[in-house]
Amino acid sequence: MLYRDHHSWLFGWLRRRMGCTHHAADLAHDTFERLLASRDALLGQPLALQEPRAYLTTTAKRLLIDRARREVLERTYLAELERLSLDLPQHPSPEQLLIAVQALEQICQALEGVSAKARTAFLLHYLEGRTHADVAGQLGVSTKMVQKYLVQVLLHCHQRLA
Repeated sequence: MLYRDHHSWLFGWLRRRMGCTHHAADLAHDTFERLLASRDALLGQPLALQEPRAYLTTTAKRLLIDRARREVLERTYLAELERLSLDLPQHPSPEQLLIAVQALEQICQALEGVSAKARTAFLLHYLEGRTHADVAGQLGVSTKMVQKYLVQVLLHCHQRLA
């Protein structure tokens, strides 16, 4: 019922916002998929929404932000690969690039729902190899807080993968 009543409206809203029919269709699909995976849907309870369009818009906006983050991460990674490839005897194959981008997408998905500082601490420490002190200095927190952030992220990832 929610899909039937609001899909075309959401698709049109996303198409105007994104400027691309294909990306809008994908994101509309992802929005409804997210709703189906929500806690209430998993328990078999119907979503009782007083303002379904507001709920759909909020969900779609969050997915847009997630997509933008992934794209920034992908562009940054590809730019870094290009910079590093100048020193390599051969360039990474398309398969190697795809595997790396997919791994980054999995990391992004695993980090969903983690605070921005905890996510930044995790990425700086584990992906860039920065020390706890470096991360603490960049985030403006203590090294003890960095350790707490890292434990928090690792526990979050473990729960998502369990």
